[in-house]
Amino acid sequence: MALTREFKATVAARAQRDARFLEALFTEAINAYLSGETTTGKAMLRDLVNATVGFEELATSLKKPSKSLHRMLAPRGNPSTENFFGIVNALQKKAHVKLRVTAKAS
Repeated sequence: MALTREFKATVAARAQRDARFLEALFTEAINAYLSGETTTGKAMLRDLVNATVGFEELATSLKKPSKSLHRMLAPRGNPSTENFFGIVNALQKKAHVKLRVTAKAS
């Protein structure tokens, strides 16, 4: 089921006013991506971009066309490792969130 524009606007508004929600959303996006749920992870990263830096500012900071960034984070997009981590780094700076990886035995 596709998310409605109203729902996405609600998520963006909450992310802008609630730092803990933003951090949790960012963490879940990366966890989804790393666990193989790349479509979900990219969708959440798109929401984060829209709620924080915006695609135009992100494009400027990464020196990439915004259209390319949109395609990278689209459901069928496939960002290179360099581009993926460039996006993550830019989001960390803008959101004032520092992610770190921890390992758990399963």
